[in-house]
Amino acid sequence: MGEIAALGAAFVWALSSTIWQRVGQQIPAVMLNLLKGAIALLMLLATILILGKPLPAINPNILAMLLISGGLGIGIGDTAFFIVLKYLGARRALLLETLSPPLTALLGFIFLQEKLSPIACTGILLTICGVAWVIAERTAETTLPSKHLWQGLGISLLGQTAHAAGAVLSRAAFNQIDIDPLWTAALRLSGGMAVMLCFLNPTNLGTLQQLKAPKILAAITLAAFLGTYLGIFLQQTSLKYAPAAIAQALSSTSPLFIEPI
Repeated sequence: MGEIAALGAAFVWALSSTIWQRVGQQIPAVMLNLLKGAIALLMLLATILILGKPLPAINPNILAMLLISGGLGIGIGDTAFFIVLKYLGARRALLLETLSPPLTALLGFIFLQEKLSPIACTGILLTICGVAWVIAERTAETTLPSKHLWQGLGISLLGQTAHAAGAVLSRAAFNQIDIDPLWTAALRLSGGMAVMLCFLNPTNLGTLQQLKAPKILAAITLAAFLGTYLGIFLQQTSLKYAPAAIAQALSSTSPLFIEPI
């Protein structure tokens, strides 16, 4: 079940990334991330109320794990992803997401004692080769200034480290408590939004005028439903039922789905 959920997350993230790339040209990354988080959080809370999912007794340490997990993975990681989308485009940005599985495997081995199998080690090697290919890539589709390429790579590395740390913290929480993925998704989004609010400035708020355009608001809502509401729920389901490294590896297969889009 965890593996299927991870592949589902990869698919909806691929779909939403093509939308974010277009919208991100008009709205700053922090504001865009905050908007999609707010929309998805409302959707999650509505779903929890409709399904009658009670929040189980949760100790402060586990609550802190989930909030920090969201602050890292959503607040920092997703914001970095939106910036990389603007610099490198959806295809390269999603390819660089494959940095997350080896980082997650390493952190999972250190903090969760999830041992690396020979297959996992092979996957890490293939990931490094893939990232090297992205660095050297010059497609006819887009010609990137060297400055944008290296800025995108650096920001992506920061974002993937945050995503990996967030995934390991979520997995650690699931190891200690039986909690519905809907609740962990909502708690992580809350933590992520708290971090994003710290980075808001008057310039970001000024871009809210863009939301008066029905097409932009509809695009953000659709992408928030696919990539955040469904995507984070599926990711949390995968982390509940599969080891962190495997869940992250499968959820990072978005480039396979982006090709035909």
